[in-house]
Amino acid sequence: MEITGKIIAALTVRQGTSNRTGNPWMSQEFVIETHEQYPRRCCFRVFGEDKLKNMNIQVGEELTVSFDIDAHEYQGRWFNDISAWKVDRVPANATPVAPTNAAATPASAPMAPAAPAAAAPAAAAAIPTPEAPAAGEEDDLPF
Repeated sequence: MEITGKIIAALTVRQGTSNRTGNPWMSQEFVIETHEQYPRRCCFRVFGEDKLKNMNIQVGEELTVSFDIDAHEYQGRWFNDISAWKVDRVPANATPVAPTNAAATPASAPMAPAAPAAAAPAAAAAIPTPEAPAAGEEDDLPF
């Protein structure tokens, strides 16, 4: 999966030694925020000292992050693990684009085909406009 946005936080680096192999390990989590109408945030993890150095993620950068999602159970509770495996820098002159997927638009709102620009003035003139009630009249609308 992929997500594009701006890195808004870099959490502290975690490191230790594996109980199984005895090898040292290093991990860091980052928070990315999308540029949609209603921005979403996602916390992802980069595991491995070599990956952390190669990706060199900084707060404020515009990135496209490729990641895998997995879940694990611990003491009867489930936890998501979002691990990044590739990071692409978004060019500074590129404008952020919101995704155009079906989930972004409500299913109940039908999509109308776009009218050509030349037909727009004629179509606007053909739409009747409601008249305002006269000074002494009341409408029967409940609102």
